[in-house]
Amino acid sequence: MKLSGRNYAFWFCVGSQDLYGEECLRNVAEHAQIIVRELNASGALPYPLVLKPVLISAGTIHQTFVQANEDPACAGVITWMHTFSPAKSWIAGLQANKKPLLHLHTQFNEEIPYDTIDMDFMNENQSAHGGREFGHVVTRMGLFRKVVAGHWTHQAVRERIASWMRTAVGIVESRNIRVMRVADNMRNVAVTEGDKVEAQIKFGWQVDAWPVTELADAVAAVSGADTDALVEEYYSRYEIILDGRDPREFREHVAAQAQIELGFERFLKEKDYHAIVTHFDDLGTLKQLPGLAIQRLMEKGYGFGAEGDWKTAAMVRLMKLMAADVPNAKGTSMLEDYTYNLVPGKEGILQAHMLEICPSLAAEKPAIRCKPLSMGRREDPARLVFTSKTGPGVAVSLIDLGTRFRLIIAEVDCKANEKPMPQLPVATVFWTPKPDFTTGVEAWILSGGAHHTAFSYDLTSGQMSDWAEHMGIEALVIGKDTTLRGLKQEMMLGQAFFR
Repeated sequence: MKLSGRNYAFWFCVGSQDLYGEECLRNVAEHAQIIVRELNASGALPYPLVLKPVLISAGTIHQTFVQANEDPACAGVITWMHTFSPAKSWIAGLQANKKPLLHLHTQFNEEIPYDTIDMDFMNENQSAHGGREFGHVVTRMGLFRKVVAGHWTHQAVRERIASWMRTAVGIVESRNIRVMRVADNMRNVAVTEGDKVEAQIKFGWQVDAWPVTELADAVAAVSGADTDALVEEYYSRYEIILDGRDPREFREHVAAQAQIELGFERFLKEKDYHAIVTHFDDLGTLKQLPGLAIQRLMEKGYGFGAEGDWKTAAMVRLMKLMAADVPNAKGTSMLEDYTYNLVPGKEGILQAHMLEICPSLAAEKPAIRCKPLSMGRREDPARLVFTSKTGPGVAVSLIDLGTRFRLIIAEVDCKANEKPMPQLPVATVFWTPKPDFTTGVEAWILSGGAHHTAFSYDLTSGQMSDWAEHMGIEALVIGKDTTLRGLKQEMMLGQAFFR
């Protein structure tokens, strides 16, 4: 699923020099061709590598990076120093570079050829030497890059490259994210506020307000035939739980959500937005609070934030883009911390929302229910109800601390609900934070984490940390090795460094 519509590729750039003669350079080029060909054929990488000519001069290196910047299909640059490549030759190119950068610190041969090794081999295959030279100058320039060390045939190395590729796509696509605010933030709520101008400077996000009247007009313009066709799709795809309601009246409530989905999606496409926020206190002439409609839009790849939470909407969109090509993806959605289970040995947090949880998380076939909702003061909204898949995931919260942003990343274990909850007509996820319930919850609160999160089964804390580091913001990971003392020290250092 290519949510961005772009067919991304990554440039593979090999550094060398002409000190050792033409035969050496021919071998370097041949080795690079073999590596790129085999990595592309391995099926391990989500995006293809594009091999560039061997780089041996400052002018060619600079030109290559400029061309990478100008190519919209280039999502990042992977460098490999096959031999010793004098790093001053790379300075101008690195200064020009605007694409995510990975330094692959590998060599062509896996094992030292003990019986035949001579100085010609040493000179030609000195990645250990050249990689340190390159790494030194990148560090001195203060540039962020990912470093992956190990042999290029090893599965772990390939998995790390693949993981970084998804992060790189998130970095590049971040500059394209446009969020439509249909309503303002919920009154008197602090954590959903934030500096939208600074977010555009830091992340590239464009966050614009649109009157709900225009969205409502777009919904009203949807034809009855189009609405009925989508309702038929709903009824064929989902279970229907009437809860004693009249079937005709139930279908009318479902049709209201179908009309909202079609109207919202058409408006978003027309105005070129990729995420949306709504608020139950600002619905205009909409018949219902968007529930099923928003769930379906999220499943299609749109970001969403409730009560005007544009930061979460953008992060959901970003994480959906990053996870779009993960094999057997398990899902990404907005979630909200609701209530705890505090029974010893069974501790956890019940995640839900009033309506809007993405069905990509569902462990079973979702069902449509239509139940009253006190917020919004509209007719009973239809929504998809399900319980989530199980397994590890990450929940992130981007917060505005007034002078800077912080990304809080929690590693969690999603578990099956211990018992059914037949009276709760919303989708649910139940998880326990790492390293344990008490430490995880206290660490989240101490770090200032919000009650809304962008959650994914398909991404890692490392990927989200790399994204934050590239964006120049603080990242706090709450995971298996977290201690409260260590977290407090990390926040003190962050306060000094990120200013």
